[in-house]
Amino acid sequence: MTSATHAEVAALLERAHRIGSDARNTNYAGGNASVKATATDPVTGGETELLWVKGSGGDLGTLTEAGLAVLRLDRVRALKNVYPGMEREDEMVSAFDYCLHGRGGAAPSIDTAMHALVEAAHVDHLHPDSGIALACSADGEKLTAECFGAKVAWVGWRRPGFQLGLDIAAVKEANPQAVGVILGGHGITAWGETSEECEHNALWMIRTAETFLQEQGRTEPFGPVWRGREPLAEEQRRGRAAALAPLIRGLASTDRPQVGHFTDAEPVLDFLSRTEHPRLASLGTSCPDHFLRTKVSPLVLDLPADSPLDEAAARLKELHTEYREAYRAYYESHATPGSPAMRGADPAIVLVPGVGMFSFGKDKQTARVAGEFYLNAINVMRGAEAVSSYAPIEESEKFRIEYWELEEAKLRRMPEPKPLATRVALVTGAGSGIGKAIAHRLVAEGACVVVADVNAESASSVAQELGGPDKAVAVTVDVTSEEQIAGAFKAAVLAFGGVDLIVNNAGISISKPLLETTARDWDLQHDIMARGSFLVSREAARVMRAQNLGGDIVYIASKNAVFAGPNNIAYSATKADQAHQVRLLAAELGEHGIRVNGINPDGVVRGSGIFAAGWGAQRAATYGIEEKKLGEFYAQRTLLKREVLPEHVANAVFALTGGDLTHTTGLHIPVDAGVAAAFLR
Repeated sequence: MTSATHAEVAALLERAHRIGSDARNTNYAGGNASVKATATDPVTGGETELLWVKGSGGDLGTLTEAGLAVLRLDRVRALKNVYPGMEREDEMVSAFDYCLHGRGGAAPSIDTAMHALVEAAHVDHLHPDSGIALACSADGEKLTAECFGAKVAWVGWRRPGFQLGLDIAAVKEANPQAVGVILGGHGITAWGETSEECEHNALWMIRTAETFLQEQGRTEPFGPVWRGREPLAEEQRRGRAAALAPLIRGLASTDRPQVGHFTDAEPVLDFLSRTEHPRLASLGTSCPDHFLRTKVSPLVLDLPADSPLDEAAARLKELHTEYREAYRAYYESHATPGSPAMRGADPAIVLVPGVGMFSFGKDKQTARVAGEFYLNAINVMRGAEAVSSYAPIEESEKFRIEYWELEEAKLRRMPEPKPLATRVALVTGAGSGIGKAIAHRLVAEGACVVVADVNAESASSVAQELGGPDKAVAVTVDVTSEEQIAGAFKAAVLAFGGVDLIVNNAGISISKPLLETTARDWDLQHDIMARGSFLVSREAARVMRAQNLGGDIVYIASKNAVFAGPNNIAYSATKADQAHQVRLLAAELGEHGIRVNGINPDGVVRGSGIFAAGWGAQRAATYGIEEKKLGEFYAQRTLLKREVLPEHVANAVFALTGGDLTHTTGLHIPVDAGVAAAFLR
């Protein structure tokens, strides 16, 4: 907001933030709010009545003035005179463009008519679980009257649009005592003549519905506990989730790659432990905001929680095949010649009794939000079953929403995905230097990144820099420990569903002449770089093969892998080991679509953790120069006379993994500004 923000608009934004910050009131990016007020028309100088309403997309909790559509109210209301009827009501959305006031602002949403046509200065349309529970009950109209009396009216299911706006306006006019309506199969709408009154009415409706469901509802609305489906102990539960996650992600990515999210929240585990969960899950979600993100129904594993993992995996594959067939049948039974093409038949939600819920999307945020929406759906089912029976809208209506041309238009307006979108990377030694630069580049290109480092504080700091848990997570790992490496991959698959891209970057260096190099010096460097890379690659291959999505493993080796220099026997030997691992693994993993390549940097001094930890001083002493001039020294001995920086190595990682070199494996790329003695032969 600025000093020029209209006072009523400022009040609207503050109201939206308060309402949207509480998940009990509405789901993420769900619902909208509006205000009608007068402002000066810059053309005529006179006062004109305007509507400010949350535009298409966005979230109430973080709504800004730029996220509002601003329309001339007289022109929107005049659309009633040209409304062609329900068969053509979608045309009214484009008509809103001719009602806009001024430049900028958000695109008007499908709900604009609801806000414009209702005769109230302030209107809130929300998707609270308690309100939707009444809206999706078999006898929702009767329950609405019992819960609210005459203060809240009922509007039967109608797809969002111009006609729904007319319906709500008519109901309000016929019920002057009403402060809002329950929209069958959808949510709630409340109004008021001031922002405070509107907010009060909306919150009163939500809290009253919550109290009604709690006081009038029966215990165990999901039925008694189903023996064998109870939650496993936490350690066992999360271990099983990590074991199943790569397989499930691979299945959910059959049509297009997906990022995953996992939750074992108590409401999910309780739902899956009850006898009625198969019936209710098969009915699907109801509120349009729900099933647009969760698909019409989830895939549910129908085995006991402690069934053998191989049996669970086999059954998940069978159920996935059945799910795809059922989804295709759903599409074909409702599609018309003008329907958009089927977008994909894989589930967005996979439920595993005793373990939890896996959700999927085009990025981590989308996957997480899909899971949050299914949790909303569980809450809705619980409320509806407590006082009645859960009765979502008809499947044909769900299809009309899911494959609505207006929804398709939203998808077409979305920006093109970045090159590494949907890919999950794990970078070792990512707390500083080259690894940190690689992590930054991968996130910038759309990847989710697991920042792995022996220094927990550094890893956490980098993960925060990268944008937090929807972009990056930190894991503490000593790559000489098989147990810690397994733990890092467990954290990765629970955070993002799996792993697609590994960068073996962790390393140290001790520069000594041969006679001063101890067995410990040799073992330490080989344990971290040669053995550590082997252990990380082995664990990565397990995950990648389970996903069946291919993958990339990149080794950050060194010019020293092929160049012989003095006082460097242990470091150079272990780098040569890494270089040959690239060739060996490329030969072995190619049949699984896993590409293995290496990068040979040289002289990366600036920002390097290795050089700062003593390697720089040792190499400077070897060459008889000041340590602060080491980068310049390395640059001058190259053909290009350029200093190599961590970002240059990161560029090479992206070149190998960004999609242009899909047919390249077993390659080593020099990033050394040209060192003739290190040319590959």
